[in-house]
Amino acid sequence: MDTGVGFFPTHDAIGPGEIARLVEERGHAGLYFPEHSHIPVSRESPYPGGGPLPRKYFHTYDLFVALTAAAVATTRLRIASAICLVIQRDPIHTAKEVASIDHLSGGRFEFGVGAGWNREEMADHGTDARVRMAILRERVEAMKAIWTQDEASYHGKHVDFDPMWSWPKPAQWPHPPILVGGNGPTVLDRVLAFGDAWFPNHNRGDVLDRMPELRERAEAAGRTIPVIMFGAPADPRELERMREAGVARAVCWVPSAARGEVERTLDAFEGAVRELNGE
Repeated sequence: MDTGVGFFPTHDAIGPGEIARLVEERGHAGLYFPEHSHIPVSRESPYPGGGPLPRKYFHTYDLFVALTAAAVATTRLRIASAICLVIQRDPIHTAKEVASIDHLSGGRFEFGVGAGWNREEMADHGTDARVRMAILRERVEAMKAIWTQDEASYHGKHVDFDPMWSWPKPAQWPHPPILVGGNGPTVLDRVLAFGDAWFPNHNRGDVLDRMPELRERAEAAGRTIPVIMFGAPADPRELERMREAGVARAVCWVPSAARGEVERTLDAFEGAVRELNGE
């Protein structure tokens, strides 16, 4: 089990390039940036984490601008969206952005996707929350067509386009790994339908108990689907449970803050990892 770092890249915290260099220098495998275009002031949708919504949700840089800064500042680090709200995005433009950053980074991009939770944010983008899972699937499928076909076309209920040309293609073949976020009752269906990995939150339900089902269903389909756990705690006992369950990567959150506070959080997590490894 290797490790990664999750970080909201806000304009008033350590910059995305600087944190990427820091995470790479400290030996982590990946860096994950979330996305929110904005947060409606109405705040009718409750924050899934409970309590007030942290300000970092509405102070983030644009996802792909921040990812580009992280990519050019590093040489080995995997960089990823966590998650990209593709239900709020044009799939043709998003496919271009994904292919571009994967190409420019030398094939280091991981595409975390999900349907989101803020219904007012979705509505501002013209997305009907009632059909967001169907939209998610079609937009991912349409992007796969753009990445893998010289003359790409897609005809669905929510996405429809005739043959097109779009280059560059991603550096990774057939495309960057698609990490399907979510902890809901039907998330494993989506992982198996169009994902390459499951990307759940550690603190929302007992994910470890669901991993045998995912493994069994993936094996029946002749596939291997890793689990990348988001929100891993600085707790060697819980990290041991995750490793024993077969989690491929444990991703810890660090605060949207200055470098010193980020380093202190990383110190705590890395200390737990060293204890786990008997170091």
